[in-house]
Amino acid sequence: ACDENSWDLVNSKYPLSNACGQLGQSYQDYHCSEEERHMECEVDPNMSIKGVTHAKWYGAPGPLFCGPKTEYPETGFWDYSYNCNNVWADPPEYCTDYEEQKAGRYDNSEAVENNSGRTDVEGCCWWGRGVIQTTGVCNFGKLNYFLGARAAEEGRPSVYPDVDFCKDPEVICSSKEHQELKWIAGFFYWCESLQSYNERGFDYVTELHKFVDGGMTDNSFINAVSGIVNRGCHDPPCGTGEVDGVHERAGYFGKVLATFLA
Repeated sequence: ACDENSWDLVNSKYPLSNACGQLGQSYQDYHCSEEERHMECEVDPNMSIKGVTHAKWYGAPGPLFCGPKTEYPETGFWDYSYNCNNVWADPPEYCTDYEEQKAGRYDNSEAVENNSGRTDVEGCCWWGRGVIQTTGVCNFGKLNYFLGARAAEEGRPSVYPDVDFCKDPEVICSSKEHQELKWIAGFFYWCESLQSYNERGFDYVTELHKFVDGGMTDNSFINAVSGIVNRGCHDPPCGTGEVDGVHERAGYFGKVLATFLA
């Protein structure tokens, strides 16, 4: 999937407000540092977007979506157990929330909080997208500032002068003209934010050299990089929780490395 999947279960339910942030995070509050604050996107409370991709297991939650409180005063949950293909019902019921859906439905019969207490989805359009799950107003803002419409508007060279990542963050996944954006967004984050990371005694480039010189066998470097990508720091928890799937990430890296070195 290009769009972030809804995967954070809260009391055995997938809140629709997971669009605002999962594991207690708030993506619209992922601000840039003070010196880079001028680059970030402004949160538009009237923005209304629905993702174009989703998980595909049986009953998997439908795409994340956002919209103003006038459109969605409160939101419920994704009922993954619902049998939406029921031709014997009167009238017959079919799965129509996404293509190849086998089960489940959006259920707004009750307001359900996500892990940060949200039941609305206003301003919650900044979920992860692309190969590295570009997330939050700072990262989308930097894309726009350096590569998108804002760069062109302010007279700087722009690779995508017709793409406004702040007005339409979903363009990373939905664009037919620029299908490479899901990769470009990831490469940009890696070059701009990760390779320049130097916080509290951890300098990415220095640690990379240590890792390579040491035979590329120490997972502590891989785990630190996973922390930077997934939680914004090399030594989580750092305000946003533990790394999601830290052992699996190290395992995937090991498989790729072994393939390259074979």
